[in-house]
Amino acid sequence: MNLSQITAFQAVMTSTSLSDAARKLGRTQPAVSLAIRSLEESLGIALFKRKGHQLVPVPEAHYLLAEANEILSRLSTVTRTMRSLAGGLSGSLNVSAFPGAAAFVFPRFIASMVDEPTETKVTITSRSSPQIEELARTQSIDFGFCDAPTGTDQTPQYDIDHISAECFLALPRDHPLCEADRITLPQLDDIPMGSLQHTHQHHGRTIEAFEAAGAHFRGVIESQTFMPLLHFVQGGKCLALVDPLSVVNESHLLTTQRAVVFRRLAQSFRYNYAVLSPIHRPLSQLALRVRAAWRSSIFALLQDAGADPLWEQRSPSFSAEAEAEEHG
Repeated sequence: MNLSQITAFQAVMTSTSLSDAARKLGRTQPAVSLAIRSLEESLGIALFKRKGHQLVPVPEAHYLLAEANEILSRLSTVTRTMRSLAGGLSGSLNVSAFPGAAAFVFPRFIASMVDEPTETKVTITSRSSPQIEELARTQSIDFGFCDAPTGTDQTPQYDIDHISAECFLALPRDHPLCEADRITLPQLDDIPMGSLQHTHQHHGRTIEAFEAAGAHFRGVIESQTFMPLLHFVQGGKCLALVDPLSVVNESHLLTTQRAVVFRRLAQSFRYNYAVLSPIHRPLSQLALRVRAAWRSSIFALLQDAGADPLWEQRSPSFSAEAEAEEHG
């Protein structure tokens, strides 16, 4: 018994005549008749009594019709599901983002990409950047968004796509420096500053930039993430050089009720992000679609914030795949 035979049998059972069944199937009447005969031979039972040009089903045929309907219905469901999977519209998605993105923009984006929640299983987590790097290295996520790794591993176990964008200076709205469109680092000489913890790469890069400009970095407050620093800025306790994603978050969340403003530096001082994906585990069409859309979304958000984003240093394997995604 094969699919062609089952389809022909169902058509005959639900049609007024053999010719009507043939028209439904887009096949010739002899072809449908042959399919019925071969089905009967394979099952070892006559399913119809033949009266002239009519086929009258025997009781056993009604039992087979119920089974045939279930088989064809299940096949139709599987076909729809596979087409949905192939189009990246359903499936399983496991993603992670570092706290700066996980606070708002990343979960909002992922939610917008889930069209059919009953057909899509999503696992979304907030992890530190080193943890996301380890998840990608162990092939445990579809992709992650984090600070760009600083290691020099010559054989990484993940694809990495870098994006950099200009940092901003966060100031209280009534601060004198707010009058300037761009701020120089010498203008921040010995001014109380908030920063990420001293173990974070941004902290070290900030101190180096101050020293190169001949300015003294006077750190007074350290935080694990940028957003808490804004409350200290709001209270006039310090200024802070923050990543552009914090500017995006604040523009939507308004945690300081617009009491903090942001200014670009006169010199370029960029923050480095990365999208990490496993290289030893093929991604589903859903994961490929969402990852490509996230790259476009985060670029647009940073561009709208005036941070001049740039994609950089794409790994060879990701470049080829991204090229395929972008051209459909």
